[in-house]
Amino acid sequence: MSEMTDVSGSPAAKQAKPKLSLKTRLYVSLLSAVTDACRRSDGSINRRLLSFFDLRAAPNPSPVHGVRTLDLTVDASRNLWVRLFLPAGQAPSTAAGGGSRLPLVIFFHGGGFAYLSPDSRGYDLVCRRMARRLSVVVASVNYRLSPEHRCPAPYDDGFDFLSFIDSGGMDAEVAELADFSSCFLAGDSAGANICHHVAHRWAAAASAGDGWKKVNLSGIILIQPYFGGEERTESEIRLTGAPLVSTDRSDWLWRAFLPKGADRDDEAANVFGPKAKSELEKDFPAAMVVVGGHDPLQDWQRRYCESLRAKGREVVKMEFPDAIHAFYIFPEISDSGRLIDEIGSFIRSRLSPALEAE
Repeated sequence: MSEMTDVSGSPAAKQAKPKLSLKTRLYVSLLSAVTDACRRSDGSINRRLLSFFDLRAAPNPSPVHGVRTLDLTVDASRNLWVRLFLPAGQAPSTAAGGGSRLPLVIFFHGGGFAYLSPDSRGYDLVCRRMARRLSVVVASVNYRLSPEHRCPAPYDDGFDFLSFIDSGGMDAEVAELADFSSCFLAGDSAGANICHHVAHRWAAAASAGDGWKKVNLSGIILIQPYFGGEERTESEIRLTGAPLVSTDRSDWLWRAFLPKGADRDDEAANVFGPKAKSELEKDFPAAMVVVGGHDPLQDWQRRYCESLRAKGREVVKMEFPDAIHAFYIFPEISDSGRLIDEIGSFIRSRLSPALEAE
C-alpha cells in the first residue's frame, strides 16, 4: 500500500550543508532577504516592495519551447484565475497512457500562503517544464494570499476551481485536450498543504453523494508540504536557520495565515494533530509526498505519510537527502529533473482506465 524511496540511492545520512552552486546559494539568500524585508511589524506585507523582485511572465498563446499558455478567469470578484499550460502539437501516440486526451494537473504554487503567483517567473517555468516533459495539461491556480485573506480562503479557491471544471466552465479547447476523469492536485510547500485540504473537501463531497459529474481526483502530489504544529521537531531545531523556511519565517507566516487566535496545532497546519476534527473519507486519493533532507519541515512531512498509512491510504514517499526546501524550482539542481520524472511515473501509475483505453 505504501512505498518508500530514497531517490539518490545513497544512505539517508544528512550532509552538514546542502550541495548548492554559488549561483543557487546567492539566489536563495536574496530571496530569503527580500521576503524578510517585505514583512512588516504589524503583520502585513509590503507588496509594493515585493513587486520589484517578483519577476512575472506573460502568457504566450503561440508555443514557446513546445508549450503555449493562456490565462482563464474563474471569479473576477476575488481575482481567482488560472494559467493553463498546453503542450503544443500533442499527438495521440505521445499522450500519457497512449490516449488522445491528457491528464490534468491542477497546481498550487508555494510561498508560505503569502507570496508569489502562477505568473511568477519561477513557477511559470516549472509548470511549463512539467507540461512539456510529462505531456499533461497544467492549470496553475491564482489563489488569494495572506495576510489579506486568511485560512480558509485558498482552500475555498481550490475547491471552487474544481467545481468550476465540473460545471463545464473550462474553455472548450481545453476540455477536448484534458481528461477531467484523470485529475491530479499538485503543489509545493504551502501549495502542497492546499492540495491536502482541497482533496479532503473533494473526497467528503464525493462520499456524501453530492456528485461530481466530470472531475475525478486520481492522485495528489505534495512536494515538501508546509505542515507544522506547536511542537518543535528535531529537524526544525537542527535546521532552525535554514534558507527560505527558517523557524522565524515559518512562525510569522503561520500567524499571518491561520485564523485569528489559532495556534499551529490548528487543523490547517497540523492536519492529523490534537485539534483535527474531521476524518479522511474513503475517496481520499493516493498521495505522492516529497521529502528533502535539508528541509526543516521534513519531520512533519514524514509524520503525514505515517498518518495516511495508518488510515489505510496509499502513499508513495520520495526522499531526496540532499534537497533544500523548494529545490525543484532550480533547474540547475540535478534532483529537480529527477523529481519531474518521478512525478510522471506516479501520474502514469494512477491513470484512469478510461484514459488508458483511449
